Amino acid sequence: MFESASELSRRFAALRSGADFWSLRHVRELGEHYRVRRNVALPPAFGEDCGAMLTVRITGVEAYAATSDLTQAGLQAALERAERMARTLAGHALLDVRELPVPTGAADDVAPGYEQPLAGPAHWYEVLGAESARVPRDARLVDWSAGLGVHCVEQIYLNSAGACLRRAQRFVYPELCVTASDGHDSQTRSLGGFNFGQQGGAEVVERIGLVGAAPRIADEALQLLLAPNTPSGPLDLLLMPDQMVLQIHESIGHPLELDRILGDERNYAGTSFVRLEDFGRYQYGSPLLDVTFDPGRPEELASYRHDDDGTPARREYLIRRGILQRPLGGALSQLRSGLPGVANSRACSWNRAPIDRMANLNVEPGDRSLAQLIGGIERGILMSTNRSWSIDDARNKFQFGCEWGRLIENGELQGVVKNPNYRGISAHFWRNLAAVGDASTVEVLGTPYCGKGEPNQAVRVGHASPACVFKNIDVFGGAA
Repeated sequence: MFESASELSRRFAALRSGADFWSLRHVRELGEHYRVRRNVALPPAFGEDCGAMLTVRITGVEAYAATSDLTQAGLQAALERAERMARTLAGHALLDVRELPVPTGAADDVAPGYEQPLAGPAHWYEVLGAESARVPRDARLVDWSAGLGVHCVEQIYLNSAGACLRRAQRFVYPELCVTASDGHDSQTRSLGGFNFGQQGGAEVVERIGLVGAAPRIADEALQLLLAPNTPSGPLDLLLMPDQMVLQIHESIGHPLELDRILGDERNYAGTSFVRLEDFGRYQYGSPLLDVTFDPGRPEELASYRHDDDGTPARREYLIRRGILQRPLGGALSQLRSGLPGVANSRACSWNRAPIDRMANLNVEPGDRSLAQLIGGIERGILMSTNRSWSIDDARNKFQFGCEWGRLIENGELQGVVKNPNYRGISAHFWRNLAAVGDASTVEVLGTPYCGKGEPNQAVRVGHASPACVFKNIDVFGGAA
C-alpha cells in the first residue's frame, strides 16, 4: 500500500525497461458490508485488495503482468515478466498495437463526496436494525433482511509517456428484502440489492428511500402471496426503471460490446446477434429509442473521466432514433474493427487486464409522465423489480421474470398479480417500444455484478432509465 500518489510516481520513475512503452495501473479497494436479518445483526465483513498491473509494448506486441508486491523490486520483477512475455510472443501476435493511442494527460478525478467521512459500523447497524424491526409481526412473513455495502476504490495510472491519471470513488449499495410464505407458495419483495447502487455517501441511502420502507415492502410481499397468477397472452407491457435496468443490460449492453461482436467471448460469455456491418444502418428499436454511453453522471456507478487504458471518456449515442450508431468498444477493439467506439476498456481490479465492458448505458427520457404512460394502455401489465433472467448466448432470445405486477385496464391500474414474466427477441422487442417516460420517471440504478471475461471479471455498471411501454408482448404467469 502506498502512502501517496507521489510515492507511487517515484517508484514508477525508477523502473527500468527496454520496452517501447510501459504503464502501471495501481488499484486499491476497501469494502465493508453490514446486514441485519430477522432483527439479528450478522457479523460485519471487511476487505482490502491492493496491487498493480504492469503493461509493456515491444515491437507491436503488448503483454502484461500483475503483482501484489508493491516494493520497488516487486514492481520491477513484474515489469520484466511482462517484457519476457512480449518478446516470447513476437512473431506470433495477431495484431500490431503500435498504432494504439498513448495517453499523455494528467487528471485527478475525485468523485463527489468521496472525501467526506462516512459513519462507522455502529451507526449503520442502528439504521439497519431499526428498519428490520419495522417489518410487521405476521406469521406469514418468514424472512427479511436489511443490508448495506460500501466500497472505496482508488486507481492511479502512470505510463512512460508521462500520463498520470488518478481516480477515487465510493460506491454504496443499500438493500431491503422481505419474503412471505403460506406453506404452499412464497413471494419476495425487495428494494435495492441486485439493481441499485450509486456513487456517493449517506445520501445514497436516502435516495433509495430505505429508511421507513419496510412496512410497505412487507405489505407488498403479502399482497403477492394472495394475488392471482399473471395471465398469459399478448399484452402491452409497462416496465418500471428497476426492470428496465435488466432489459437494457442484457439486450442492448452485452450485444453491443465490440469484443463479443469480434468473437472474443464466444467460448464463455457468448457472441452477439449484431454484426460489424450493422452500425449506421440497423433498426435496433423504434424511433423513440435513444441510448447513450454517458460517463459523466456523477452518482451513476460507472462514471469516470478516463477508462482503464487512459482513454478520455465522453458521452456518445449508441442508438439514435432507433438506429444503431456505434459499439461499446475501447481503443484496441476500435483498432481491430475500424469502427468508432467509446472509452469503455475496463478491468475489475489490478489483477485483470482491461477489456470491452459496458459502463453507464442509459435510455434517454421521452415526453410522457407515468400517469400518461398508464393512461395510454387499454389492456396491459406493469412489471417491476427483476427476479429472474435467461437469454441466449447471442443475446437475442430472452425470458425475464419480475417480483411485482399490476394489471392495467382502460388506462387505469388494477389488481396485483404474482409471478409476472415476459419473453421476446431483442431487436423485435425494442422495435415495439411505444412510449417513453419523461425525466420525472427516470431512476439512476446499476449493478456491481456484471460478469464477463476469462478469467472472470465482475464490474460495476450503471443504468439510468425512464419507465417505458412496449406493445403486444408475450406475457405469462408462473405455475398455479
